[in-house]
Amino acid sequence: QAIRVGETLSTTLESLSDAFFTLDSQWRFTYLNREAERLLRLPREKALGISMWELFPAALGTNFESGYRRAMAENVPITMEEYYAPFDLWAEVRAYPSAEGLAVYIQDVSERRRSRENLRTSEERFRLLSKATNDAIWDWDLKTQSLWWSDGFETLFGFDRSAVETSIDSWLNRIHPDELERVRKKVNQALQSEAESWSGEYRFARRDGTYIAVLDRRYIIRDDQGVAVRMIGGMSDLSERKLAEARIAQQAALIDQASDAIVVTDLNHCITFWSLGAERTYGWTSSDALGKSIQHLLQNDLEAFETANQEVLRKGVWSGESQNLARSGEGLTVHARWTLLRDHEGQPHSILSIRSDITQRKLLEQQFLRAQRLESIGTLAGGIAHDLNNLLTPIMMSVEMIKADPLDPFANELLEVIGTSAQRGADLVRQVLSFARGVEGQRMEVQLRHILRETEQFTRDTFSKIISIEVLLPDGLWTVLGDPTQLHQVLVNLCVNARDAMENGGELKISAENLLLDEHYAGLNPEANPGPYVAIQIVDNGTGIAPENLPKIFDPFFTTKDVGQGTGLGLSTTMAIVKSHGGFLRVVSQLGQGTTFKIFLPAAADQALLEAELPEPQSLLPRGKGQLILVVDDEASVRQVTGKTLEAFGYRVLLASDGADALGAYAERAGEICAVITDMRMPLFDGTATIEVLRRLEPDLPVIAVSGLSSPEQEQKLARLGVVHFLPKPFNAEPMLQALHELLTDRSPRRKWGS
Repeated sequence: QAIRVGETLSTTLESLSDAFFTLDSQWRFTYLNREAERLLRLPREKALGISMWELFPAALGTNFESGYRRAMAENVPITMEEYYAPFDLWAEVRAYPSAEGLAVYIQDVSERRRSRENLRTSEERFRLLSKATNDAIWDWDLKTQSLWWSDGFETLFGFDRSAVETSIDSWLNRIHPDELERVRKKVNQALQSEAESWSGEYRFARRDGTYIAVLDRRYIIRDDQGVAVRMIGGMSDLSERKLAEARIAQQAALIDQASDAIVVTDLNHCITFWSLGAERTYGWTSSDALGKSIQHLLQNDLEAFETANQEVLRKGVWSGESQNLARSGEGLTVHARWTLLRDHEGQPHSILSIRSDITQRKLLEQQFLRAQRLESIGTLAGGIAHDLNNLLTPIMMSVEMIKADPLDPFANELLEVIGTSAQRGADLVRQVLSFARGVEGQRMEVQLRHILRETEQFTRDTFSKIISIEVLLPDGLWTVLGDPTQLHQVLVNLCVNARDAMENGGELKISAENLLLDEHYAGLNPEANPGPYVAIQIVDNGTGIAPENLPKIFDPFFTTKDVGQGTGLGLSTTMAIVKSHGGFLRVVSQLGQGTTFKIFLPAAADQALLEAELPEPQSLLPRGKGQLILVVDDEASVRQVTGKTLEAFGYRVLLASDGADALGAYAERAGEICAVITDMRMPLFDGTATIEVLRRLEPDLPVIAVSGLSSPEQEQKLARLGVVHFLPKPFNAEPMLQALHELLTDRSPRRKWGS
């Protein structure tokens, strides 16, 4: 019976999955099962009867030794989990004391220990990762519907994690109501499909009640059957990105509103960016230009283009003038600024060019140079006229003396021809002298009404009946100090030019009015001085003057008439006479629509008469109440005078030199600016583009448009933009102040165009 029990016990011990061995009181092995042989890497025949400290000296001094000795000495069982370095083994040890010594069970827990350590490391890594990011990391258990938030939840949204729901409601309850159903639906679709992830943007509540845009990225964990059991993800704050995108969009809009052509090309000169300003300047659309060679598209001068390209590659920048060709075939002069763009490694990859159309400016420079030449011509003409007068005077006197003696009729006829030719020469010299020296003559107080009536009679008697003539003269027209003959010559010259422009008939309108020009008006026109003026207007509906000829019409000897039909001195003499009388002249013309000349002559009327007919004193003009007005004009003198006038009448003023400057000023002080007064014709960023952008930013912003030249097309464009007040330059302070007062007190006034 004892043998059978022993065999059963032995069989049981051999079948244990744990290593089992026994030690006597001298620490000698007395039994090892098969698992102990494998785990201790020791056959039992070599271990039995041998001290374990002799076989495993590495265990001396470790917890194994102290634990075994304590169990045997104190006769108490011990349990421990220790690492045995020689075998790279984690062992769970249970030792039981007996009368013979110790019975020891050892289980290899290395794999369990490593799994537990890996889990701890993973959890620690996850914890540190969630703390290291500003994102709100979350873990959603789909079985229990519990939700864990990282520290980023508090950082990002301001909530105390311990005070919010631990369920999925802590997420659902804070999604913006307008987006809750959309987000819930998309997440459920992802969970029910085979998707491994989902991401979306929506608004999420902060503790202060505001909402911020977030990007939520979710990863789905599924079981062996593919059923979603967990969802882990993170929410990123998109506020900065949204602001950056808005800024980029705004900057792109401003770039597109700029009048300058902004172009980017690669190093092979292929166009990669083409702004709306480039479309307006050259006529090519973005789709036309992108991918094309800028050299071929704009017909650049090859040698000049290559020189500029080499310099920008060498120095990084280049600026200068170049000749380009627009899509219409029109030649353009542009001032270009090229900049070499580099990547993050400092390698060049493209060229940015900003091109300003300076064609009109070059024309103005030519006009200035022409004026300087004319000044020299004037000096020379004065000397020539003096010499010609010296030659013509004795001829004319001699003719009179010879005619006093009786001659045959043929001789008298020759003398008549000589005398007439000499007189015509003398008249021509007077015209040249008038131009050269600013006109000299006898001055007296002149009633222009009489001269205008004489001019009316002259035109009715000499002009073709296919030209209708209308004269409007008010009573009480002020007098001027001047030479009646010269003023009559001015009116006749202008009327004759009007007649010549209406070969097939038309309408000639002559009118006059009394005007009191204030300092504001004078500031807008350098040739004007404040005070009373008589303004004479001569209007025809003839062929008009070509834009390229308009700057040259007052040049001496310039004429568009056929040879023999004009000397080219009529308008130059007219200008000289008007200036010699202290006045100034303005002209507006459009091809096919006619021409308007307006002459301003200083009045010499009695002061009492002026006072009786003056408009209401400035003290009665509408005043501001400290409103901030943005004044936009590229002419410094116009800006300053307009600003000073507004300040004198109780307004605050913000000045801008062009449209881009105006938009920058508006962006800084949008909440303060009450109205805008803007010039329409400005370089880089004109009035129309400025108004368009301002209307997008504030549709009801009051705007007054100002221009030296009005046209039906411009009026239609302003009407579409909702601009109801237009002031033609130059203008007095009164219409500006009245228009501003109306706009600030009535936000829906009727359309009015100033005069």
